[in-house]
Amino acid sequence: MTAKRSIIVAIRLLLTLTLLYAGYLTTRRALGDWYFRNPTPERIQRAIRFDPDNPQYYAALARVTQYSPAGAGLDEVIRLYEKATRLSPFKARYWAELGGAYELAGRIKDAQAAYERAKQLFPHSPDINWQRGNFYLRTGQTREALRAFQKVLLGAPELRRQTFDLAWRATGDADLILAEMIPPNADIFFQYLYYLVEKQHIEQAVAAWTQLLSLRLAFDSKAAFPYLDALIQHQRVVELTQAWAALGERNPVQFRQRRFTSDLITNGDFESEILNGGLDWRVTPIEGTVGSVDSLTFFDGTHALKIGFDGKHNLDYGHVLQYVPVKPHTFYRFMGYMRVQGITTDSGPRFQIYDPYDASKLFLSTENLVGSASWSPQQLEFRTGPATRLLLIRVARPPSRKFDNQIAGTVWIDRLSLNPVE
Repeated sequence: MTAKRSIIVAIRLLLTLTLLYAGYLTTRRALGDWYFRNPTPERIQRAIRFDPDNPQYYAALARVTQYSPAGAGLDEVIRLYEKATRLSPFKARYWAELGGAYELAGRIKDAQAAYERAKQLFPHSPDINWQRGNFYLRTGQTREALRAFQKVLLGAPELRRQTFDLAWRATGDADLILAEMIPPNADIFFQYLYYLVEKQHIEQAVAAWTQLLSLRLAFDSKAAFPYLDALIQHQRVVELTQAWAALGERNPVQFRQRRFTSDLITNGDFESEILNGGLDWRVTPIEGTVGSVDSLTFFDGTHALKIGFDGKHNLDYGHVLQYVPVKPHTFYRFMGYMRVQGITTDSGPRFQIYDPYDASKLFLSTENLVGSASWSPQQLEFRTGPATRLLLIRVARPPSRKFDNQIAGTVWIDRLSLNPVE
């Protein structure tokens, strides 16, 4: 009984000592955490004294030491980061910060090894790869930098514009950026395409678009419209036509092109959805008008386009339009049907066709319609000049010069076509 009791007493004593030691450690850690809540260098050092095995204290002290005007120097910063990585060898951030300290000290090989260790631990981290990419740029390893930035593009959408900017400033090599940095991701491709368009890099935008199509990625066709607008702006009519055809091949239901093979106008009978971009109709809403597809009044088929004027404005109107690629030195016949009801003022709606780059080369207009009239054909025949490769067809109403000039009423248009004439 005496031996058994001794064992029980010893066990109780051991448990008591264990609990006391655990309480002691808990108290020390709590004190360390308390000092760390206001992380000045002095308080972090006190936190370390109470909890010397906490890696975040060493990393935090390294940071404040590194950026302090009265810092202890890079050797001390490196020592602190190395301590943090020893205590927490699987924390990618500590390795990346250690890489930055090594780089500042000129220890490039050690820096690269630390950055690569960080990447192994957290391969898809945008923050880690942003640091890696910048390191590789600074050391002249451009391809490795762009591959690191690809991870940034995938993981941090808010950094995409900044990443595009950095890559362009650092390399100026569109082919290299496209090959190494832009991943096969439609959303990123279009953001990069918009960036190129905004920066007026139209040749590079064409190359990016070509690669996007070759990857056969799924995307909303309307996402390509800003690129098509850039092609129009830069007079790249060949690429514009090719891009529109490519969209039509990808989505033949949405991009129902023309009534007849020779007809150059898209959706001239308004039987398909108006896409408001590309080479389809654009119906831009402005104060004083309402444009909509009407299924009750039409000339042919089951729909027409209806434009209503509210009678409160002397509008300079030209907000229903379509761009149409054409050939130079070619005869064309335009035909469209128009109906009006209650159109006021002396200036009513009419069709206009002109060269959007230089109206002095080609500008045509049908007679305007006022009052009320049933469906009537409006026709124009013309020959394009040697430089005309794109036309703009629109419904227009120039402002009236009369005193009673606020236009009211409704106009319908339907069955528009543009065909070459032999």
